[in-house]
Amino acid sequence: MPNHLTPTELAREAGLERRDVISKCMEMGVPIFQGKIDKSLFLTSLSAEQRAEPVKL
Repeated sequence: MPNHLTPTELAREAGLERRDVISKCMEMGVPIFQGKIDKSLFLTSLSAEQRAEPVKL
């Protein structure tokens, strides 16, 4: 299974929209190199970001 995916492929795997994947990469500092994103780095960064967000009541 490839580790470097296009934003469209990664969106399918992460359950997000393509534009949301690109936006999250920009927010989290995950590089997009030659149109590909490191799946492990993206998912790990996304998970860490979600854990760090305070609970909104």
